Amino acid sequence: MGLAMIKACLNGNREPGAHPALPLTPLELAEAAREAREAGAAAVHMHPRDEAGSETLSAVHIGAAVRAVRRACPGLPVGVSTGLWMTGGDAGARREAVRGWAALPVEDRPDFASVNLSEPGFSDLWHDLRRLGVGVEAGVWSIGDAEALAETGLECVRVLVEIIGGSADTAVSRAHAVLGRLDELAVPGPRLLHGEGEPAWILVDEAGQLGLATRIGLEDVLHSPVGGPVDGNADLVRLALARRV
Repeated sequence: MGLAMIKACLNGNREPGAHPALPLTPLELAEAAREAREAGAAAVHMHPRDEAGSETLSAVHIGAAVRAVRRACPGLPVGVSTGLWMTGGDAGARREAVRGWAALPVEDRPDFASVNLSEPGFSDLWHDLRRLGVGVEAGVWSIGDAEALAETGLECVRVLVEIIGGSADTAVSRAHAVLGRLDELAVPGPRLLHGEGEPAWILVDEAGQLGLATRIGLEDVLHSPVGGPVDGNADLVRLALARRV
């Protein structure tokens, strides 16, 4: 069937130096996004950093990163993470930080933000993001997350079926279990299937078999499908698109 679309995940929570091409600053993220777009990515997802290289949800750093990417890649959809670890597990502090994005010009706010169902405060954060004009990607890691999303009754721009951890041998069966439960519960929204680490390439291929969207980038994997080195995010996007089925 082939991939519905591919999103480049530029850096994630990787430590500085994890890969020579890992982008951290706004200018580095902008250049990585431009290269990924030229390689075929239809959207980008990033984790903006502060001056020390740490992930942050602060308006000043979110705005700087989004602004830089928009200047380099006009019209490219830009998303960020809202991982609860960025505020030390404090859902209230996360919500306050995201509400602070209201001080940003609309054009400096991301198009979408991912919110993990396994973290507390999904519903409140969803409403905050929508009031800001930011779409929500629902991070669904398990059947339980799928059921929790269905219970909210909330609609998202995308449902991210994220197979995190576990054996590569079971990645496809776990993905199908989550996808099947989402369908049983009639959860609305397009699906994007991806994994991290060893299962990443397996799930890129599975997404292609199912005609779903996927993502790839230095957040998810640091090597090629055969285990070789890669130059960076654009290289990963090209390799993923070359594996269309």
